[in-house]
Amino acid sequence: MTELKFKTNINCGSCIKSVKPFLDEAVGENNWSVDTDDEKKILTIRNEEAESEEVVEAVTDAGFKIEKIA
Repeated sequence: MTELKFKTNINCGSCIKSVKPFLDEAVGENNWSVDTDDEKKILTIRNEEAESEEVVEAVTDAGFKIEKIA
């Protein structure tokens, strides 16, 4: 299982609801989570086929900022 991490500005339940359809389509339902308690609002993707570019595009299309964490 591949794990990708991103810094985002997804900071509340409403934001998660807004980005959910985009991320569900890009990486699959239940393959991602956002830690809104972390100051960097870490988005974690757990999926074998997930590509960073797809995740960045999905989150950007939903209207949020995203930056891959090395």
